[in-house]
Amino acid sequence: MSQTHLGKKPVTIEELMHLKSVKNPVLSPDGIWVAFTVSEMDLKEDSWETRIWMVPSKGGEAIPMTAKGYSASEPKWSPDNKYLSFLASKKEGDKTQVWTMNRQGGEAEQLTKTLQGVSSHEWSPKGKQLLLSIKDPKPEELTKDKEDDKKPKPYVVDRLQFKQDYQGYLDRYRTHLYTMILGDSIPRQLTSGDFDDEDPVWSPDGTQIAFTSNRSDNPDGNSNNDIWIVNANNTNKGKSLKQVTTNSNSDFYPQWSPDGKHIVYRTVTDKKAIWYATQKLAIIPVDGGQPTLLAEGLDRNISKPTFSDDGKLIYFILEESGTSILSSIEPTGKNFKRVIQGDISISDYDLKADLIIPLLGKANQPFEVYSFTNTLKKITSLNDGLLDNIEKPSIEKINFKSADGTEIEGFVVKPIGFDTTKKYPTILWIHGGPVSQYQFEYDVEPQLYAANGYVTLLINPRGSSGYGQAFSEALFADWGNKDYQDVMAAVDYVIGQGYADPSKLGVGGWSYGGILTNYVITKTDRFKGAVSGASEGLYRANYGHDHYQLTWELELGLPWENAEAWEKISPFNQVANITTPTLWIGGEKDWNVPILNSEQMYQAMKRLGRETQLVVYPGEHHGIRRPTFVKDRLERYLQWFKTHVKESN
Repeated sequence: MSQTHLGKKPVTIEELMHLKSVKNPVLSPDGIWVAFTVSEMDLKEDSWETRIWMVPSKGGEAIPMTAKGYSASEPKWSPDNKYLSFLASKKEGDKTQVWTMNRQGGEAEQLTKTLQGVSSHEWSPKGKQLLLSIKDPKPEELTKDKEDDKKPKPYVVDRLQFKQDYQGYLDRYRTHLYTMILGDSIPRQLTSGDFDDEDPVWSPDGTQIAFTSNRSDNPDGNSNNDIWIVNANNTNKGKSLKQVTTNSNSDFYPQWSPDGKHIVYRTVTDKKAIWYATQKLAIIPVDGGQPTLLAEGLDRNISKPTFSDDGKLIYFILEESGTSILSSIEPTGKNFKRVIQGDISISDYDLKADLIIPLLGKANQPFEVYSFTNTLKKITSLNDGLLDNIEKPSIEKINFKSADGTEIEGFVVKPIGFDTTKKYPTILWIHGGPVSQYQFEYDVEPQLYAANGYVTLLINPRGSSGYGQAFSEALFADWGNKDYQDVMAAVDYVIGQGYADPSKLGVGGWSYGGILTNYVITKTDRFKGAVSGASEGLYRANYGHDHYQLTWELELGLPWENAEAWEKISPFNQVANITTPTLWIGGEKDWNVPILNSEQMYQAMKRLGRETQLVVYPGEHHGIRRPTFVKDRLERYLQWFKTHVKESN
């Protein structure tokens, strides 16, 4: 029998609102300091604020580098180790610019003053120039009539891909690359055209810049990103570029070898598998030619490849089986190794010589900065003061078989004060994606459910990443079938363990978590309450309304030519089967999974006389950001499950 620890208590929503989000660790050139960002919510101001912090890489006191009152992001060190630069807009209404400060402290100095702002920056290897990503200026940004800028203007649309969540209607003002010599005020444009240029990175000698761009004839009609190189002294706005990769699928995130002869990058080789395809590691000579796939037989997603300083190893994050770990391999493809592994999640890292700085989280610990040579050492503790007084739940990894015998993994989060002799109300909380995974990291919702007496199931059903392409691709044009079988097998598994109350079951999730919730409640009446967040119902209604036109077409065909495939997987067509009281919830401006779906499902349930409610957050997109809305959503989750699951007869 488990007891709570003396002096500790279950976490509350108010305490969860004070958690700090640590990201973007960057080592100084001398390896002595680590800069990183800390984001936190301010309920009083109803906003987020992000500040740059710094901590000794050997451990010590972490100190804030930027002041309160504005947000700063993307910390970068100057090559001479003297300056720390970042992106910020210090006054409301100002454009984001590059700022810099002496690492020993003092006032920040503004480096750029572009009319349309800057979206990313990188110091040249010698520190004489900045590489900038800047969006083409709109006519109103070039005028001095600020009052005219405030007047609404019509959206003029002529692109195939004409919408994007958070961005709105898409025009032809594109993001291009610029360089700016320090001390100058006007940056020099390196690339141009009706294409967006991303992932820019300097060559080691500072003469060239590699970047990712879809420069095909119809970039909105395919996902064919390639890696390109532009001369850093280019004067014709990128009309003479060198194409490095020619794969008809996506090649992206280029990183140079220290000798400047090769580029390592991420690639997708299976075009038909779209987002279910495994993202692989590849290396190619800078002059082009035949790429080499590294760790080709691994069949797991990789991210953030980086060469070691001596060029002898390539490090990368490997996603597998409920973990995200740091691995390495030689450029020849030999000696693959899991470098930092265990029941952990690594979301980012930086390295110098033999020192690695991972951003690492665990099941009961939010992400913090660590150092690693031969052993891990935690060097930031931004949330320890809050969580040290909180009773943490038991979180166990589970394995079981689905209806067809497929092995499925997941996690069970047990309530605070768990007693093996009792049966607890149980929530099946489903992840988004579907191509993502639950892993050893701190998730707010299950922590909150555990604090309120629930068993929570966090399952990686088919469609999830971390288990190979075939496991993920099992959902192709067949949503709500095998993944439904998998999550229901999980429910049966914990009931069989004796601690889940089969008469008090709840289900919910956000994005694909809400979508799979819809399949669950249209196929079974076993659940007493459901929360469907940012979900979909009638899929053909989304065509041209959300931002997935290309992937919809590749997976289901054109909706007027292959209507049967679209209707087959639309849970709206089985809405009459829903008897579970359901809370429909989402953002008003979500163009990822539009609120239209929740409105239609709510309307149908209301017409059928079923118990339901619709909650729409004004001004919000796919991810709810306004702190008061974040708090409100968690409160509604708890109240809905309390009313319909915990207190159900």
